Amino acid sequence: MRFLSRADEILLLAVLRLKDNAYGVPIVKEVEKRTGKKITFGGLWVQMDALCKKGYLAKTIADPTPERGGRGKIYYRLTNTGEKALEKIRELNSSLWEDIPSSIKNAASDQ
Repeated sequence: MRFLSRADEILLLAVLRLKDNAYGVPIVKEVEKRTGKKITFGGLWVQMDALCKKGYLAKTIADPTPERGGRGKIYYRLTNTGEKALEKIRELNSSLWEDIPSSIKNAASDQ
């Protein structure tokens, strides 16, 4: 299994946090809240489709509604593969930060 990219990790964590409410608008808001970066819906759909193709996410389409012009919302959920990938990247990040003081400034001055 490959390591997730930072962008993939952020999106998978957003889906994990949103649980049953993981669809376009809430995902964009969650990512923007956590990262301070604006993302477009076009960019989001490309990344979400790629995550589905990699097996990290599964998607379902809700029934169409008149408010959405007859389109249904696309809901995402983490797959077992997605959960394992997040665990693996979490372990990697912990390992990378191991033995680094909480203040990077202090660590840099020790050299």
